[in-house]
Amino acid sequence: MSVKTYRVHAIVLRHQDLGEADRIVTLFTRERGIVRAVAKGVRRTKSRFGARLEPFSLVDLQLYEGRSLDVVTQAESIHQFGRKIVASYEAYTSASAMVEVTERLLPAEGEPDAELFRLLHGALAAVASGDRAPDLLMNSYIVRALAHAGWELAIFECAKCAIEGPHEAFNVYAGGAVCDDCRPAGSATPSVETWQLLAALSVGDWRIATQADESARKAAAGLIAAYAQFQIERSVRSLKLANR
Repeated sequence: MSVKTYRVHAIVLRHQDLGEADRIVTLFTRERGIVRAVAKGVRRTKSRFGARLEPFSLVDLQLYEGRSLDVVTQAESIHQFGRKIVASYEAYTSASAMVEVTERLLPAEGEPDAELFRLLHGALAAVASGDRAPDLLMNSYIVRALAHAGWELAIFECAKCAIEGPHEAFNVYAGGAVCDDCRPAGSATPSVETWQLLAALSVGDWRIATQADESARKAAAGLIAAYAQFQIERSVRSLKLANR
């Protein structure tokens, strides 16, 4: 029986060691969604493509379908974002949170999501460029990725009755902004500056986002982290590191 091979563009989300020389890589491919594959001998010094399969890299891969895991047979680098990202702790933790959230949002293996792939590629490229603060890029990506997945954060209208804002209260379990009539007990009351930053991050308005002070950035990050983890129903370990 002939071996079935295929080629994809992929973002490396993470990897784990297997045996003495191999590695299992978790890939977000443009054509097939999540793919988990074995890169044989990748940890050896003379490996043909070891450095090309580091997290945050955009690669052109050839694989063949295995029984439980596919196998990487060729790897060509397109963008090695990781080389610049790992040089900064803030950039690294922000990018790590992006890829962890992405993996949680993706459906089962074999289901592509071209729009989410585009969003993540753009976000990692922006972090690697160093032109903007990594925490702002991370939180903007998370808000937009959640919206794409069907969990749009309510900012401009009440999450419960849809009455147009601005509103003062924020409730994670309700879905974001809530009006006075719908406001559940225990809702937060973010500052005006925090609301402005949340709005800017949701649409990529960097003129406003980059002017936010440290207090607003920390408050917005906390609200976004809480909302993201509530929706995906899992703790995102990298977010805790990124938001320290």
